[in-house]
Amino acid sequence: MSDAAEFGAFLKARRAALDPVDLGLPDGAGKRRVAGLRREEIAQLAGISVDYYTRLEQGRARNVSDSILDALTRVLGLKDDEVTYLRNLVAPKRRRPVRQRPQHVRPELRLMLDAIQTPAFVFGRYLDVLAWNSLGGALSFDLPAIPPGERNIPKMFFLDESTKDLHPEWNTVAGEIVANLRAESGKYPDDPRLAQLIGELSLGSEHFRKLWATHAVHEKARGRKIVRNAIVGELDLYYETLRLPDDPDLALVVYTAQPGSETERALGLLASWITDSTTTPEEERIRP
Repeated sequence: MSDAAEFGAFLKARRAALDPVDLGLPDGAGKRRVAGLRREEIAQLAGISVDYYTRLEQGRARNVSDSILDALTRVLGLKDDEVTYLRNLVAPKRRRPVRQRPQHVRPELRLMLDAIQTPAFVFGRYLDVLAWNSLGGALSFDLPAIPPGERNIPKMFFLDESTKDLHPEWNTVAGEIVANLRAESGKYPDDPRLAQLIGELSLGSEHFRKLWATHAVHEKARGRKIVRNAIVGELDLYYETLRLPDDPDLALVVYTAQPGSETERALGLLASWITDSTTTPEEERIRP
């Protein structure tokens, strides 16, 4: 899909999500053929012609001005991530060029990762898992057993049914993953590997297709996640995402537990299990 077509599809999806009553318009119960606002209502509220707004939704408008974007942002009630996404689509000169070289994790970053005493990961573009510490590797997915080219969060979630057993809030997390991937596509709309990934997910998962069609955009960098671990059971975790200044396409994600909580104790137990499972026979013999 071209940038202009994607821009139009996004506007249409956001228009359909609006409630006329929230904007002081009559709901027209029983009279509206589709959900949300009509095109003429959006055009009137934004102060533009219906013809121009129609061309925007149909992907036939070019060189959308900042004032038009500001008006649409206000009327559609767009959040910061959604505004950034739109501006990436209409202003290619502001986008960073696509870099095709493989992403690598510096040895110093791996040392820092191993020093973190809670589950931690390094993610790259497309939500690829590039590195993890021992607790991260034991948290949910069996990352060492997955081929490097397949260590991609969207693919693991949508193309492997077993992930639903690991994540009790699977539907919520799946929506967040798709919204993150949509934001990524706005940064690099011409990236062939990203297009290939979206195509593979669309072919392999009906759930992904439905979520992708909503055009939700959100770079969720922190929050709470429930994970069902095979060793210690359910974990109630918080996570923070830190972008690396010298390579903003790399992200360090660290999971933590509330001090004194059952999850903190469970993580301690998991850490002990990891240590025990990696003990060599020689080490076992010299234990007191």
